Amino acid sequence: MEEISIEVPVEPPKEYEWYFIPVPKKFVEEAYRKDEFVVFVGPQHPGSGHMRIILRLKGDFITDVIPDPGYVHRSMEKLAEYKTYIQNIPLVERPSIMDFGNYNLGYVRAIEEALEIEVPERAKYIRTILAELSRIGTHLYDAGILAVFLGHTTGFMYPFAVREFIVEMITRITGTRITGSFIVPGGVRRDVDNDTLQKIKRMTYALENRLKKFEKIFITNPTTIARLKDVGVLSKEEAIKLGVVGPFLRACGVEYDVRKVEPYEAYDEIDWEMVVGEDGDGYTRFLVRVNEVSQSINMLRQLVDNIPEGDVISEDIVAFDRKDIRGSFFEAYGDLVLPKGEYTSITEASRGSLLFTIVSDGESTTPYRLRIVTPSWLYLKGFMESLKGERLADLQAIYGSWGYFPPEADR
Repeated sequence: MEEISIEVPVEPPKEYEWYFIPVPKKFVEEAYRKDEFVVFVGPQHPGSGHMRIILRLKGDFITDVIPDPGYVHRSMEKLAEYKTYIQNIPLVERPSIMDFGNYNLGYVRAIEEALEIEVPERAKYIRTILAELSRIGTHLYDAGILAVFLGHTTGFMYPFAVREFIVEMITRITGTRITGSFIVPGGVRRDVDNDTLQKIKRMTYALENRLKKFEKIFITNPTTIARLKDVGVLSKEEAIKLGVVGPFLRACGVEYDVRKVEPYEAYDEIDWEMVVGEDGDGYTRFLVRVNEVSQSINMLRQLVDNIPEGDVISEDIVAFDRKDIRGSFFEAYGDLVLPKGEYTSITEASRGSLLFTIVSDGESTTPYRLRIVTPSWLYLKGFMESLKGERLADLQAIYGSWGYFPPEADR
């Protein structure tokens, strides 16, 4: 039967104005004319994370979608203007929490660029180890949350339990479970002993064995495949156009990884492969990250085996004990001032490209301006576009396949 559209005056409910709901009047009017529903999903957790998704539905098919992020915004960039450069390290590594190593590294690299600091080789290896531990931990976290969204309780508990291997290694290196604040301008806070390094290597074998079991439990589970395969598809051209980044861009067939394109730290001194998919659907986005965990395990073993001897703090920062900054921390960093200008670093965080921009007035020990552009914010548009044309029941599966982390986007 042919659908008939009736042009009638439409007055959207006043609630849209009263409660400051960011829905354009035209969005609601079109829904009324086309006999569609306007549905609000979130911001409950778990379910939509801490983001509200505003949908237009034709039956149970999604025709249009508006993201409404910002529910965990903490004004991080403004707070940074009132803290010294070194005090900002614990602040800037918290948007992604488990991915602290890459966030810590991105901020510090911007400072090092401004001051033209040369980082010792041993420190580069330690920093790369922390970055890859964080990457594995983040991908395991995202796998667990994806399982929750699919209603797979065991699939949630298993990767969270395995993630404790990573947390234990981070604790041995930094002294804290998640947000280590261990990477500092010019290197790392202190050296890592050989016993700890060997424990990291042994841990990778235990982790590998556990992941084989997780593969049977969840990764190759027929239900997981049915819920994610050919769902939330984004083409290569769409992904590029929409500015998608990281493993989600590579899942669409685009070969781009900052660690390969603009190598930093020790990434150009070890052998590893960029993981690239083709289908651009929910299952491929998941599998790319699963395979990246295997690549990170391979990297960790090489980093431990090939780590050079030497200092872990640059002589540009401190002229004495360059194996441990404790006891001289304030002397080294308390009056740190960057030359006047704007400095930007780009880092391949776990979920994609991470940019830090520091603006310095050349006089203050605090940034004049700090700007963080996070992966979750960059691929939010791609996430929304992948929902269009899909069924409402698939929304949570698509959400989980993107690994969207609201505190990371909101900052």
